[in-house]
Amino acid sequence: MSSLQNIVTSKYICMEECHISSILEIENQSYDYPWSEKIFQDCINHNYLCRVILIDNVLIGYVISSIVQDECHIMNLCIKDDHRRSGYGRYLLDELHKEVIKINCKLVFLECRPSNRSALKLYKSEGYNEIGIRKNYYPAPNGAEDAIMLAKNVKE
Repeated sequence: MSSLQNIVTSKYICMEECHISSILEIENQSYDYPWSEKIFQDCINHNYLCRVILIDNVLIGYVISSIVQDECHIMNLCIKDDHRRSGYGRYLLDELHKEVIKINCKLVFLECRPSNRSALKLYKSEGYNEIGIRKNYYPAPNGAEDAIMLAKNVKE
């Protein structure tokens, strides 16, 4: 196969209302307890840092973060199932890191389910460190699941 056939066009852009239907499809396929359409709309309308990744103009992932002073809190990051383990989650994180450094963020943090081993592996490979546990943070079939808190210094 020629290398030209492997070229794809990726875009990291601002999330807009027109993206929500594609986001909801990914969200509902990815999580047992997905965010609602209203939550995504509120994030867009209330100045959260909302970004999507498009591959050949098809939405395959998104990230929503809040910025408070010099900290970025990743609240939701997801890649479409058939594009996982292909480097797109890493690409989304890298682009987010570059963006928040430009607005003088020093720390990026997030919560992750202990059961989400592939996400934990990605975050740790990107330099995130465990900083604590949030007890009973996530809804789960048997009640609740703890969250591992992770953080990364992006600017010293």
